[in-house]
Amino acid sequence: MNSILLVITIIIYYGLLIIAFKRFGKTGLFTWIIIGTVFANLEVNKLIDAFGVEMTLGNVLFSSTFLATDIMSECFSKEDSKTCVRIGVFASICMIIITNIAVLFVPSANDTISDALKTVVSNVPRICVASLGAYIIVQFFDIFMYHKIWDLTTTSKTRHDKLWMRNNGSTICSQLLNSILFNVFAFAGIFDVQTLVSVILSTFVLGLILAIFDTPFIYLARLIHEKTGNK
Repeated sequence: MNSILLVITIIIYYGLLIIAFKRFGKTGLFTWIIIGTVFANLEVNKLIDAFGVEMTLGNVLFSSTFLATDIMSECFSKEDSKTCVRIGVFASICMIIITNIAVLFVPSANDTISDALKTVVSNVPRICVASLGAYIIVQFFDIFMYHKIWDLTTTSKTRHDKLWMRNNGSTICSQLLNSILFNVFAFAGIFDVQTLVSVILSTFVLGLILAIFDTPFIYLARLIHEKTGNK
């Protein structure tokens, strides 16, 4: 059941990203970065079994932020991609502040969700700090790799070519780096070593699949940009 849901989730999340881009252009990508970073930090608290391995939820949403920055690089500029990262960092910082303020309030006698909210939020600061550290390093690395591969594989006359190579190459390398950094920062001392290693490997394998799976979506985004000239 989880495996099927995961595949459906990929289609839905990537599809929503494309809809945001088609409808709102650059602003839609900035908006999706906020959605992806905030909700991925919540989803990552949940462990699931899918495709025979144990993994954290939130991988698909976080991977969609790589697609968003790659679309930004492809259709707009490297500086716009860096702005996406800065917005994601700000969104994560705001989430840490807001969630920690929320649990300080004394609940009413009629409250029914305060304990559940506290349980979820209690892990958020560490998750967000881990996410921030990994996010800053990995996302800037992804942008660097995207443009480096672009420069190495094309000329001024073939600048439009090999989109699949720069998209997959940068994202796969970034997913490997993220799998190691984030899971160690977030879960070392919480999960036992065997679980931690399993989560790192499964996160990377899923990231590898997602990197390949997002290729049609970035081609679709570029086609939309060429036809609509959205800004």
